[in-house]
Amino acid sequence: MGWIDLELVLISLAAMLSPTTLTFSVLAVVLAKRPLRTGVWFYLGAFLVTIAIGILAAFVLGDVAAPSSGGGRKTWVSIFDLVAGVVLLVYVARTWRTPIGEKTTKGMVEKMSSVASSPWIAVFAAGATLANPGGFIPLALKAISELNPSRGGYIAAWLFFTIVSLLPLGVAILLMLVSPNRAERVLHAARTWLEGHLRLIASAIILLLAITLLRNGIAGLTS
Repeated sequence: MGWIDLELVLISLAAMLSPTTLTFSVLAVVLAKRPLRTGVWFYLGAFLVTIAIGILAAFVLGDVAAPSSGGGRKTWVSIFDLVAGVVLLVYVARTWRTPIGEKTTKGMVEKMSSVASSPWIAVFAAGATLANPGGFIPLALKAISELNPSRGGYIAAWLFFTIVSLLPLGVAILLMLVSPNRAERVLHAARTWLEGHLRLIASAIILLLAITLLRNGIAGLTS
């Protein structure tokens, strides 16, 4: 595995553990009267929107970030990595000891309580806007483009990113299909656990991603 492959894996894991996105995903099924129905539509909203972005990028961006014909890393790609790495370091420094605030959590619960009892189209739209990988999308677009993929390869790599970033919600849906009663207990326990530990775990992954981006950026500018 090369450095860019590692970068893509870390981006996917960071997107999967994004505190806001993951909390919305858990609340979508925990607060719903029909959790499977709500979870499926919420997942489909996030999945289809994210996939659509990747398919568009495969045709518009393609290999724009791939190494030049001489094999060297493009300067703007290295600068992008350095800026992104610094931004992520600042984010971790400011948030790693700060759990999601009570006021913020209350607002998220109120929002998802409303969504959970809404028609399917509203749940779908909520998934598209609240459960997508958000700020990690530009990082993933750049990393995949840097791998110099074909259009098919770009879409395949983007599918990997999408599935990993939505993995917790996907697993919850599978668990509800296989064992609904157990799923309810697990999801409520997961909500409690996430409130106490998610920020720290997510910060650790983002820190590793930031270090990788800085390493790649510096290597690109000095090679």
